[in-house]
Amino acid sequence: MDPDRDPVAESATDSADLYDVATWERRSWLDAASTAIYGLSSAVAPYVAGLFVLLIVVVELVLFGVALVSFRNPVVAALVLLSIVPAFGLAAYIWYADVTTSEPLSLLAMTFLLGVLLASFAAVINTTFQLVFSLIPLVGTVLFYFFVVAPVEETVKWLAVRLYAFRSDQFDAVVDGAVYGAVAGLGFATIENALYITQGFAGATAAGTDAIVGASQTAAARLLAGPGHVIYSAFAGYYLGLAKFNRDDAGPIVIKGLLIAAFIHATYNSAVTYLPAALELLGVAVAPGVAFLGFVVVYDGVFGYLLYRKIARYRNAYRQVDMNRDVSFEGSEDEAFRASAAGDAEASSVDDGNVDADERGERDHAVTEDAAGGSVADEPDGTDGVEAREEDAADDRPASDSE
Repeated sequence: MDPDRDPVAESATDSADLYDVATWERRSWLDAASTAIYGLSSAVAPYVAGLFVLLIVVVELVLFGVALVSFRNPVVAALVLLSIVPAFGLAAYIWYADVTTSEPLSLLAMTFLLGVLLASFAAVINTTFQLVFSLIPLVGTVLFYFFVVAPVEETVKWLAVRLYAFRSDQFDAVVDGAVYGAVAGLGFATIENALYITQGFAGATAAGTDAIVGASQTAAARLLAGPGHVIYSAFAGYYLGLAKFNRDDAGPIVIKGLLIAAFIHATYNSAVTYLPAALELLGVAVAPGVAFLGFVVVYDGVFGYLLYRKIARYRNAYRQVDMNRDVSFEGSEDEAFRASAAGDAEASSVDDGNVDADERGERDHAVTEDAAGGSVADEPDGTDGVEAREEDAADDRPASDSE
């Protein structure tokens, strides 16, 4: 197999439409926008990368130590572990849904660790720009989410995949990007939950209230937020995998994946922030906790289902080429054409079979008649033979017998 091509794209027929599954081209407005943004960002990429590396070193020396301190408290550590259970379950399912070769544990562990390490960098950027956007009335928070929080966090989770697992030969299919993206999101959610729960614990202690209760309330909220990080980064990771096997358009494909992930992420943050005010404005008497729970379940359910459909589409294509069958998707024009052609071929085969059966019947009938006629003509008269044998026997009898 060509290591530069995805197995589905390599084995599929030329007529199969694998756009956004295993191949890519500019079709939609989002594709065009992604191409334009990539062209602009590539010019400043070297400078941003250098600044990024410098900040990473400084940030990790400061903030990662905070997380280590939090895990020294057994209560906080237990709450952190419990808070990532849903996110872990979702990441495990995405790993299970990968129909290609299983990803090595070493790559998964390194991706998780990079997700943990890079999260603190996002925290510094968010904190730095939050003050600036807070000065903007009404829409400042929404702009902060769409232009800082979501793009920065999705980029650092994307980097957790790009810096290590992406370079491995084990990253040999488009769908592998979704797996590693989900694991990076799990790592990010783990350290973010640890920081939030630690702050909740410390804040409750400083306020003179029950610290365990305060930390538990924070953990409950983070329990629902964790799966979102897995979903967002799985989308971005899928497009990173698509970029790896479509190198001519790799830049725009990556940008498209990040735009999708950042949009879903920022929309979630904005909706959750203004949900209580919206319910109050609409006069809906629902407890804030219940409303938050219902919204998160519905929101993550919708985009989780869309992610499932994308992975399932790849899985179906992979299984078809694995069985040496043409790739088709339900409801596609190619599938309808092939079904029609198969029906015509089957009907033609039935007609040919009927004609052959008629011809064989006529030949068998003619052979039967010929055989019957030949046996009647060739058969000797049985009575003549009997009379001749009786005359010979009479001549051979002795005289005494005749008297």
